Amino acid sequence: MIDLTFTVIDTQSLTERVSSSSAGAVVLFIGTTREFTDGRQTESLEYECYEDMTRKTLADLEQQARDRWPIVECAIVHRLGHVPLAEASIAIAVSSPHRAAAFEAGRWLIDTIKEVVPIWKKEKWKDGTTEWVHPHPSPPAARSDIE
Repeated sequence: MIDLTFTVIDTQSLTERVSSSSAGAVVLFIGTTREFTDGRQTESLEYECYEDMTRKTLADLEQQARDRWPIVECAIVHRLGHVPLAEASIAIAVSSPHRAAAFEAGRWLIDTIKEVVPIWKKEKWKDGTTEWVHPHPSPPAARSDIE
């Protein structure tokens, strides 16, 4: 399930949507607006995209994840427009028979989404300035032995 929304993301409904008696694990990743980035104070974020292209790219990534891991269910929601501090910009819920696959698929999805999905982020700084920012690659996983 892929969705783009201008409203608050309901993470509880995402978790319920991917829950299944076939799944022994449900992983939920929530990306939120943080107050400080590289020492600068953030006021809020703004997201824009080409919706048709974004939906297609997200659906393609979901299918790639399903091809790589034994995913029972997957839900990806990205918020567009204005996102205040501490609110979710993205939520990814993945269920699988075992936790390792759920964690790996969820991590791969968020890392790949940040790299390839045509969604643009504008940082609105507390001092009144704005800046279009590009994501940085995620740091390497601290652990690779999640089972």
